[in-house]
Amino acid sequence: MRENEIGELILGAAIDVHRELGPGLLESTYETCLEMEISGKGLSVARQVVMPIRYKGVDITPGYRLDLLIEQAVVVEVKSLEQVRDVHRAQLLSYLRLGGFRLGYLINFNEVLLKRGVARLVNGL
Repeated sequence: MRENEIGELILGAAIDVHRELGPGLLESTYETCLEMEISGKGLSVARQVVMPIRYKGVDITPGYRLDLLIEQAVVVEVKSLEQVRDVHRAQLLSYLRLGGFRLGYLINFNEVLLKRGVARLVNGL
């Protein structure tokens, strides 16, 4: 399955979670529910994946943690913020670049309409 196909399933799962729970809960709640929805669609999901940073030939651990890694290919960062800022997008882009991933989603569940809280970011896709 290609990244874009995986992305469509992720967005469908996020919509299901948002419809059920609405905005205003903790990120960890949305992350857990999103993991359940995505794995229920038959996709592999890894949560809180530790990814080392390689600096001058040395792996520095812990480097960073991906909220969700779907099918070892698509990164999902879950937020529940009043406002997503440029630094959050930059964080996801750094994760994509450092991990060699090509597609990521920043999903802010703290929106009345979820589509306002979804950012799709690419790294050479």
